[in-house]
Amino acid sequence: QVQLVESGGGAVQPGGSLRLSCTSSRKIFSFDPMGWYRQAPGKERELVAGFSSCGSTSYAEYVKGRFTISRDTAENTVNLQMYSLKPEDTAVYLCYGRLRELDYWGQGTQVTVSS
Repeated sequence: QVQLVESGGGAVQPGGSLRLSCTSSRKIFSFDPMGWYRQAPGKERELVAGFSSCGSTSYAEYVKGRFTISRDTAENTVNLQMYSLKPEDTAVYLCYGRLRELDYWGQGTQVTVSS
């Protein structure tokens, strides 16, 4: 059974930072792609950042320069370091991975940016 479990969400003020982690029950290099999406109330789910199996990264334009995705193959985690958070970053952040043409999602972790 494939499980993706997120952690690290919370509430911060604008300009603050958070680090999200996604722990996988499978080796993370098995997934292609793997990364983070987010979904705000009333909005479509959107890609934030991701890895391909070869290790290349991609970022949504609205997070470039503020968010950094990384992975730890020993710990089977994919992390999202978020800096300079804005109120519009408020959303549920979900870990995502595709394995053998099947899509897997974590349960999500809430990030709230508010003064």
